[in-house]
Amino acid sequence: MSSQNGSATVTLERLGKGLLIAGAALALTGAVLWALSRLGWQRLPGDLVWRSKGGVTVFIPLGFSVLLSVILTVVLNLIFRRR
Repeated sequence: MSSQNGSATVTLERLGKGLLIAGAALALTGAVLWALSRLGWQRLPGDLVWRSKGGVTVFIPLGFSVLLSVILTVVLNLIFRRR
């Protein structure tokens, strides 16, 4: 076999591991959010909700956005510092 196939295998192996890690992180995030909703915590602190008299509701998830940003920053830094 040529070295090209060996190189492609390593790349696919890394891609596979990365996808597994991303999937596990997504599943863990989903499980935490599901558990929080079952405990009665529907919105994070910092989330804004505006309801008009006409029945229009605007929901701006600032708390969730900040939390997601922090989690992604930590996870991506851990992944990319290993390389």
